[in-house]
Amino acid sequence: MTKLIDLTLTLTPGMRGIATEPAYTVAKNGWNAATWHIYSHAGTHMDAQVHFEAGPETIDRHTPERCMGPAWIVDLPDLPPSALLTIAHLGSIAQNFIPGESLILRTGWSRHVGNPALYRDGLPRLSEELAHWCVAQKVKLLGVEPPSIADVNHLPEVTLIHKILLGGGVTIVEGLTNLDRLTQPRVFFIALPLKLSAGDGCPVRAIAFDTPPANWPRY
Repeated sequence: MTKLIDLTLTLTPGMRGIATEPAYTVAKNGWNAATWHIYSHAGTHMDAQVHFEAGPETIDRHTPERCMGPAWIVDLPDLPPSALLTIAHLGSIAQNFIPGESLILRTGWSRHVGNPALYRDGLPRLSEELAHWCVAQKVKLLGVEPPSIADVNHLPEVTLIHKILLGGGVTIVEGLTNLDRLTQPRVFFIALPLKLSAGDGCPVRAIAFDTPPANWPRY
């Protein structure tokens, strides 16, 4: 039986970049509707090339096929704050990876989401070496639990790593959760953003099928 796991943080008013206000109410208008104000990189989200001027591509130009595919789960438990991730952290996956597949880095970091000082300021970061490896191996989607793949408090680092990855055709998905519920070493990963015109990024609904490889479509 196929297991479908939701890997998406719930967007809640009050979290960074999220606010709502009532637009209509049943009492006044006959129906309920709200106006949402959403930062383009809030919660579980996808980056587009224009986020760091790594290229001209905007989020609406991501085809659905580019937002899904088989993904390896890289287990990285008990990382210290601000750990620098290298190719060595991939273990045997580095040898078994097929160009065009995706990577999901399971660090358990989403457990810190209620502690911004650690979740945002002490996150594990991709090294320049690993970023170049991802480009060379044509990684399709790179999914991580922290809100960024690099140190958000160090502009040269966060700019460099994003430009390497996005400029090299790697789509970045940040802010994943529930990775502990995945049981297989490979899953079918889907992260679909809204089709925002000229968008630099967008929250996504990220899911994974915990399914044997023989059942997966390929794109």
